[in-house]
Amino acid sequence: MTVYQRSEDSQRDLDLLDALGGLIARLLAEGERLAKDCEVPTFFIKALHLIDGPLAMKELGQRMHCDPSFVTSIADMMEKRGLAVRESDPADRRVKRLVLTSAGLDLKHKMEQAMLERSPWRQALTSEERATLISLIHKMAPPLSATDPADCPAEEVTNFLATAATPPVG
Repeated sequence: MTVYQRSEDSQRDLDLLDALGGLIARLLAEGERLAKDCEVPTFFIKALHLIDGPLAMKELGQRMHCDPSFVTSIADMMEKRGLAVRESDPADRRVKRLVLTSAGLDLKHKMEQAMLERSPWRQALTSEERATLISLIHKMAPPLSATDPADCPAEEVTNFLATAATPPVG
């Protein structure tokens, strides 16, 4: 029987791939649990996190790396739940902005606090180690906000998450 031999460097890279895969799986599972706990679709977590004031719907789509029609669906669902309202941009009335209501801000705060409490790096790493981890990740992949949406597969992930089980409204 022949055994396939890997170099130490190749084995380390495969171990890293396995570790990152496990971390991503854990993050997705935590996101799904958080969405279930908050009784919202999983993609609301990302949308609420990204809305940090009145935000043009087009800008939200760019930040989420998703199709404008999907952002419209998100806005519709958020409005239906009383989490956000659409308003015209005072500088250009053709532009619609999404603004979180007090209920939306409360949910955003609750979800962000829960994300922080559940994050594996906050539980396992010191502040200095987290800063190093951020630097290493950015060395390999720039933040999504710095990438061209056309070059980013995040739209596929976001659209996949949109098709995941969605709790019923209220």
